[in-house]
Amino acid sequence: MLVVKKFGGTSVANKERIFNVAKRCVEEYRKGNDVVVVLSAMGKYTDELIDLAQDINPRPPKREMDMLFTIGEQMSVALMAMALNHLDVPAVSLNAFQVSMHTTSAYGNARLKRIDTERIRTELENRKIVVVTGFQGINKFDDYTTLGRGGSDTTAVALAAALRADACEIYTDVDGIYTADPRLVPNARKLKGITYDEMLDLATLGAGVLHNRSVEMAKKYGVPLVVRSSLTNEEGTVVKEDVNVERMLVSGVALDRKADRVAVIGLKDEPGIAFKVFDCLAKKHINVDVILQSIGRDGTKDISFTVDDGDLEDTVAALQESRGRLSFDRIESETKIAKLSIVGAGMISNPGVAAKMFESLYNANININMISTSEIRITVLINEADGERAINAVHDAFGLAE
Repeated sequence: MLVVKKFGGTSVANKERIFNVAKRCVEEYRKGNDVVVVLSAMGKYTDELIDLAQDINPRPPKREMDMLFTIGEQMSVALMAMALNHLDVPAVSLNAFQVSMHTTSAYGNARLKRIDTERIRTELENRKIVVVTGFQGINKFDDYTTLGRGGSDTTAVALAAALRADACEIYTDVDGIYTADPRLVPNARKLKGITYDEMLDLATLGAGVLHNRSVEMAKKYGVPLVVRSSLTNEEGTVVKEDVNVERMLVSGVALDRKADRVAVIGLKDEPGIAFKVFDCLAKKHINVDVILQSIGRDGTKDISFTVDDGDLEDTVAALQESRGRLSFDRIESETKIAKLSIVGAGMISNPGVAAKMFESLYNANININMISTSEIRITVLINEADGERAINAVHDAFGLAE
């Protein structure tokens, strides 16, 4: 049996926690299983690297940031291999070059293309625990790339798929997936199971437990995930295609406070203009969400959308570069906003879900700025200051508490 285990930064934040993780991996190994371990950087080390870089250059090149970031994971895997060897279990640490984890060239937000598994399989055949750097890859220029914050989850799922692993376990500082962030909603309830689609929406909308691309990849390759705590032995939450539990109307509520709104005002009201706007952003690898287009008036219309807060400057710059092609009047942006979303496969066959959500926000005197919907989710834009009140109001309205 081959098991891939991924541990986040808090799980390896210090010597004590490194040995705690090492002992869990040794337990698996001594059952006779092959073990591949994927690690994030220790604790808040990536944040420290960001602060260090910005102290040198407030707008550092993304290529150089990726070169810097890879230090964190390399330190984690080397120390973990040392800990495992100290516990008399043979182990080897490998980085993105040694594994050959090939990615696109989008620095800071690269996507995995393929993984060469020969080196890992050779080490496993020699009965070693293989410890691999998460979050990083190499592109066609032989430069380091990173997969975006939380990308170690995607590394783990990709390895599980490439190696045809029997299990992929994601260990974090929480003991599973909850109906809402328990740090914001004290009475949030842990879920026994959740579908890929529900988890993908929650992850994309700010739930933070799993990297959204890891869920996308798990669904594509049928990799069953288990999210559990590295600090306890409690059962976690299973993420898979179908969950054999009573289908709840809403599975979870997510709040994303790292979103900014951009409005392109005075666009020509003609076919193809929306394509031109989002094509110029796609070429800069900028993801957008919650799109709203106004009704045309006097030959013009407005398009509003949200982007990650780290992409705001690049978004405005890309639009300004294409001003001649787009012929808009002006660009407006807003940073003090939050995205609040409800997600649940049970929403498909139940009318009135949106009304209940909007009623709960009305009762809490919270104004809605924009609305976006799909079959299994409803997202609204609200003022950032109202975020915590809003997520608790909606969570209570749908009876998700313990």
